[in-house]
Amino acid sequence: MFISNAYAQAAGAASSTSGLMGMLPLVLMFVVLYFVMIRPQMKRQKETKAMLDALGKGDEVVTQGGLVGKITKLGDTFVSLEIAEGTEVQLQRAAVIQVLPKGSLK
Repeated sequence: MFISNAYAQAAGAASSTSGLMGMLPLVLMFVVLYFVMIRPQMKRQKETKAMLDALGKGDEVVTQGGLVGKITKLGDTFVSLEIAEGTEVQLQRAAVIQVLPKGSLK
């Protein structure tokens, strides 16, 4: 008596454009994410790999730990770095983060 009957609503026609419009923000978010985050990171990795491949004997470099020195020996994965007269340190190639211009070290 006090409660009215509830009837199911008729199913509306499914529109294909509403499905595409619902996916549009998600697709746009991935496109923006690619151009803002992924692409610059890939470019930086490519530049770092090129710099590490171009290392040569006598190059002056800076390591991740802040050591500055001159390369005396090169290997496939390791580099010997002279940080002072007669003092050499062996470290991984990946630890080199920057190549300094010639004559930076005195």
